[in-house]
Amino acid sequence: MQQSENIKVWDPLVRLFHWVLLFAFSIAFITEDDYLRLHVFAGYTVIGLLAFRLVWGFIGPHYARFSDFVYSPKMIAAYLKQIITFRARRYLGHNPAGGAMIVLLLVSLVLTAVTGLAVYGAGDTAGPLAIWLGHAGETWAEIFEGLHEFFINFTLLLVFIHVGGVLFESLLHKENLVRAMFSGNKRID
Repeated sequence: MQQSENIKVWDPLVRLFHWVLLFAFSIAFITEDDYLRLHVFAGYTVIGLLAFRLVWGFIGPHYARFSDFVYSPKMIAAYLKQIITFRARRYLGHNPAGGAMIVLLLVSLVLTAVTGLAVYGAGDTAGPLAIWLGHAGETWAEIFEGLHEFFINFTLLLVFIHVGGVLFESLLHKENLVRAMFSGNKRID
């Protein structure tokens, strides 16, 4: 039996970002109503992580760059059709569906964070938006709260779809993608 070779795909900073983001989002989700200080700290951690990832998407190593995994809608649709027929090509980095999911997750997390800052500014007269939203009133605070809740739940839905996609791809290509996100290595076919 031939031993397959591995290649480092996910750099340490992408892997650290991934797992710390999961932890920070989980803490923010769990502490949403009862532990405001911890919730806010976790939210600021998410914001810092997102800022890092947006920069790293332009200056990071090959597989971390947006140019490696942002595909056209046509390519994403074609890949999804291949998935349905169990004939999807294997990618070393993110496949077109995975790349689209990463973009969706980043956008949803940014909107979650911005609406969270708006809630904090309008509802608690605190945070960086308090100077503009501190006197917005209860109606606006409730509107921002509703938007924040929507984006939290939408992000959570995306996370479940992401995990399902990772498990499906792992089975389809006989490759443990969760382990790859810990080790950074994937096999070369």
